Amino acid sequence: MKLFPIRGGIHPEYRKERTSERAIEALPLPHRLYIPLQQHIGAPAEILVAEGDHVKKGQVIARRQGQISAHHHASTSGRVVAVTEIPAPHPSGLPQPTIVIEPDGRDEWCVLPEPIPDPFAATPEFIEDRVAESGIVGMGGATFPAAVKLQLGIRHRIDTLLINGAECEPYLTCDDRLMREHADEIIDGARIMAHALGAPRVVVGIEENKPQALEAMTVAASTFPQIEVVAVPVKYPMGSERHLTLAITGRETPARKLTADLGVVVHNVATARAVHQAVRLGRPLIARVVTVSGAAIREPKNIAAPIGARVSDLIDFCGGFSQRPECLIQGGPMMGIHLPGLDVPVVKGTSGILALTADEINEQQADPCIRCGSCVSICACGLSPVELAAHIRHDNLEGAAKLGIMDCVSCGSCSWVCPSHIPLVHYFNYAKGALHAQEREHRKSERTKSLVEAHTARLERIAAQRAATVARKPKAATIDGIQA
Repeated sequence: MKLFPIRGGIHPEYRKERTSERAIEALPLPHRLYIPLQQHIGAPAEILVAEGDHVKKGQVIARRQGQISAHHHASTSGRVVAVTEIPAPHPSGLPQPTIVIEPDGRDEWCVLPEPIPDPFAATPEFIEDRVAESGIVGMGGATFPAAVKLQLGIRHRIDTLLINGAECEPYLTCDDRLMREHADEIIDGARIMAHALGAPRVVVGIEENKPQALEAMTVAASTFPQIEVVAVPVKYPMGSERHLTLAITGRETPARKLTADLGVVVHNVATARAVHQAVRLGRPLIARVVTVSGAAIREPKNIAAPIGARVSDLIDFCGGFSQRPECLIQGGPMMGIHLPGLDVPVVKGTSGILALTADEINEQQADPCIRCGSCVSICACGLSPVELAAHIRHDNLEGAAKLGIMDCVSCGSCSWVCPSHIPLVHYFNYAKGALHAQEREHRKSERTKSLVEAHTARLERIAAQRAATVARKPKAATIDGIQA
């Protein structure tokens, strides 16, 4: 297959060798599981259980609210010991509603939905419903409800399902190990999703630095002519949805558009496997593979962990810390988020837990910009980070918007390459958040204005109708000015 170049990009030190040759290990059931209601983009789920309830593995304990939301299920059987608030796995550390389960040790499944014996004879709507009921979200980190993306085939003509196995972030190898150990399940899940989307073609994109994954996936796909496994160049941020689409199809996604507008839908390899398990086995998303790595981890591993296990449980399973970490990160070092502590839970979007030392993060005081242009040359989105940052520092968000700040994917390449160590991506994330907030307020204001106008128009119509009724009413006859 012909590949297309992506602009910019960087080649950080990947440090994947720490875990790439470690087979996935199952985490022993912790003493307690903490399952937040907000593990996805969209509205938080609605609690269905109360303190003291006994639940079984796979049971729905929180129901999605609206289309952009997701069910959550019990990761094992046990007793609900609390419905409370605990710190979120987010830099803010703000509390969020969480269901706390004390496992009973039996790991007893609830009655699961019947497996779909022939998914390719099922309607796309049936597949979408099963995926939604299973609580599956994008497991590459975006956590967008997977069933909603499968519905894109209704509104768009999808010709390609792109399975993202690039895993371009340093340290992370959870997807690599999944492709090596569960290639058949991933390919089957991809075929099922392609059927739901009406996509005649499936392409699996994997970076060249994963030869064993490439081989395993190629063998698994060999009997399906509509599936092609492609090795893509090792370059960050190749795993970005838009950049992988460009590299494989040559189609560039316009600003404020979806890849679906180009006929392409992208799903992560872990999401494909979750779809396989939901459709073929009736099992919801209650566990995921997490890479635990960094120089501060005594024994880095890839761990199959139940949703709701605490970060401390995973680190203890790796033998604890070999030295004091300078920071804890959920996800990869480029686009991951800083964790407020060890007591936060593993959620559906947790691809990695990194305990990094001071030498690894190499944090330095920011110096003034020297206008070298390095950030411009490596920006994979074709932006001018130096100019964007100048506008944002002067609170000129409108100017930053005109320069394309909303096209930034927050990959962090500009911050990584900056010789003055300016935290450019922090500026951009702040600006995008502020612009989103302004847009929400504008929509709210416009909605209020339209409601007021509709109310005024309704009152005017009622007044006009009453006036017309009075005008049509016949007047009584009078004799000598006296009403008869």
